[in-house]
Amino acid sequence: MSNLLDKAKTYVADKVAEKVANMPKPEATVADVDFQKVSCDSVQYLAKVSVSNPYATPLPICEIKYSLKSADREIASGIIPDPGSLKAKDSTMLDVPVKVPHTVLLSLARDIGADWDIDYQLDIWLIIDLPVVGDITIPLSQKGEIKLPTIRDMFASS
Repeated sequence: MSNLLDKAKTYVADKVAEKVANMPKPEATVADVDFQKVSCDSVQYLAKVSVSNPYATPLPICEIKYSLKSADREIASGIIPDPGSLKAKDSTMLDVPVKVPHTVLLSLARDIGADWDIDYQLDIWLIIDLPVVGDITIPLSQKGEIKLPTIRDMFASS
């Protein structure tokens, strides 16, 4: 009898795991990374992330983690707690502000001097709460170039 119960538990666990593995999950892409503004101590860039929700109910986003790297060094990182929810059966555009201190930009002078931009890798992790399943993490990564602000940009943002 014990053997029969063990087989039944294993069968049910396998079926549940199979259903969870095959269910649709939210998908995300980095739509854009661009200069946003200059302040006294930093330059702020804005990453726009598009996330599609396949479910008929809104999904809460627990947090967004990010890491910006250039020249194989992390130049900015952070966590955005409780950024809202994903719209039901729709795409949601999330803004991820990334602040880079001026002192870090100065240390990248060799890369910047050639073409007045930063070659970057942006890693983003969206942590979403799926009912019944629990938290899932959607990892994103994008490489590209971010233009540095010009003198005109500095006066325009004041």
